[in-house]
Amino acid sequence: MTFTRTPIHDVVVIDPVVHGDDRGYFVETFRADKLEAFLGFKVAFCQDNESKSSYGVLRGLHYQLPPFAQTKLVRVIEGEVLDVAVDIRQGSPTFGHHVAVRLSGENKRQLFIPRGFAHGFVVLSESCTFAYKVDNYYSIECDRGIAFNDPAIGIDWIALYAELQLSAKDTKQPLLSGADLFDYSESYYD
Repeated sequence: MTFTRTPIHDVVVIDPVVHGDDRGYFVETFRADKLEAFLGFKVAFCQDNESKSSYGVLRGLHYQLPPFAQTKLVRVIEGEVLDVAVDIRQGSPTFGHHVAVRLSGENKRQLFIPRGFAHGFVVLSESCTFAYKVDNYYSIECDRGIAFNDPAIGIDWIALYAELQLSAKDTKQPLLSGADLFDYSESYYD
């Protein structure tokens, strides 16, 4: 596995080694020891999630507040997405900045998104199977979001705006300026 820090230092792109031949392929999608050695801290994933979506489905920007804040390790099994992480840690030198990475079943690339970031993705292929690990359980009381089209963040979702499909919840999220946020000076890991 190759680990590459993005322009937002704490968000990491992971490129696994794919072993393939005429029978198919084999790939290691997660190694706690390698990830933790690169990060310098432990991450205890406790749940795997999977979703299936069609072209133009935009899910996000989502996050959970403490004590149920979540780290995510995301990847695409089939199809392609533009995956986005937004720094929502007040006081961070990259507060309000985002990282956008194409993840696909073909490139097998993954994105590590730590606590303190909002996350979302849009499906760029006809359909997509999206999978991710989290290190904390879902809490409706801590569930939050930010408007996907907040001009202060300025995400280019690539997909045609008129073809985007959002949940009712995601059409009503607040702007970053009105959202509940994290504090950069606090540690959200044990």
